This record gives sequence, C-alpha cells and structure tokens, in this order.
Amino acid sequence: MTTSVIRAESLTKVVSTKQEQLTILQDVNLDIVSGESVAIVGASGAGKSTLMTLLAGLDTGSSGEVELLGNPLSHLSDEARAELRSEYIGFVFQSFLLIPSLSALENVTLPCLLRGEPEDKDRAIELLNSVGLEKRLDHVPSQLSGGEQQRVALARAFMLRPKILFADEPTGNLDQHTAQNIIEQLFALNKQHGTTLVMVTHDNALAARCDRVFTMQAGEITSETRSKSAQEA
Repeated sequence: MTTSVIRAESLTKVVSTKQEQLTILQDVNLDIVSGESVAIVGASGAGKSTLMTLLAGLDTGSSGEVELLGNPLSHLSDEARAELRSEYIGFVFQSFLLIPSLSALENVTLPCLLRGEPEDKDRAIELLNSVGLEKRLDHVPSQLSGGEQQRVALARAFMLRPKILFADEPTGNLDQHTAQNIIEQLFALNKQHGTTLVMVTHDNALAARCDRVFTMQAGEITSETRSKSAQEA
C-alpha cells in the first residue's frame, strides 16, 4: 500500500502589488506517495519554484491546503512548520549554499548541530565517500569545483535521513558532464535511502528519470505524465 506524503488541494497563491493582484498559482491539485520521484517542469515564470516552496512549507498559500506527511500546513505555526522541515525534509539548491569557512565534512555534519545533536562524522564520511569525495573531506568550498560543491550539498541533504528531498534546479549551474554525474548520484542516494524526491528542473533528461512529471503553465498544472519505467513497475 502506498502512503501519500505530500498532497495539495485547490492550492492558490496570489501576490498583491501596488498596481494589481498577481495569481502565481491557480487551483493546483496533486498527490505524491512515499518513495516516489517527481519532476516539476515548465517555462520560466510558470510557478514551479513557488509550488515547491509551498509544498515544502517554506511559504503558505492564499487558499487551498497542503498536507505534508499528514500535517495540514495551514494549521501549523511558523515554528511548527520549521520543526517539521528540520525533522523530515532535505533541500538541494542550484546555488549549493555551503558555508565558506567550513570543510566539506563540517558542512555535511552542520545539520546535526542545527538540530542540537552530536556530529555523526562516521555517517558524514560515508555519505561523502558515496559521492566520490573521500579525498576532499578537509577541503573548504573555495578549494572544490562546482560539481564537487554540489556533491557536498547532496551529502548534506541526506545527513539526517530525510523522508522527502526537495531539489530546485540541482544541476542548473553545472556543465553537462558534471550534471550527469550529479543526476546519477542523486537517484542512487534516493533509491538507497527510499527518500521521496521532488525536483524543479528545466533539464528534460533529468525529468525523464523521475517516476512522474508535472508540467506547469501560467501557474497551473497542465499535464501529468508517468515514465516508462514507472508504468512497467
């Protein structure tokens, strides 16, 4: 039996400007189950990143509801949403967001400290080894290539064994060869840990690797396709 981990019902986001009200998302409905990999694609300005931000509880919608791991987010305070993210959610961003003064190993163990837990260096080393950085443990970000920095960010995202990983254009700043390596590692970690993967991407090859692809246009989901591998399963 599959378990729903993210559900959006009639989700709408309206932003007010001095001149007008802009509808960024309009009546979005989706359901994502545990262990699934999902891509959100569409042209720039279609609402992809806004949708991911709402699904992750980083912002709230104007109307409708998001349920994250069974929790209706509109019923939670900012603090409760932050606690839910800290406990169960991992993030990988296009810009890496590593701490410049910390080594690769220290960047990966940082989530432990932020949660008030002891640093699990053994797990951090294991994760860095799994993304091919066993010889870069003590290097700071400025000593690493863009691809290596993104691999550190991937390892960090899996440090606390998240139930859901949100990735926003995870290969956007990388050359094609490096991006392909990151894709392979992302799905390998996803499969190894059974983590639900939700990503925003303009990379069609990356989207095609996912179980399902949601296409957005002008703030609405206009189509949903299931990959051949998912259909066969």
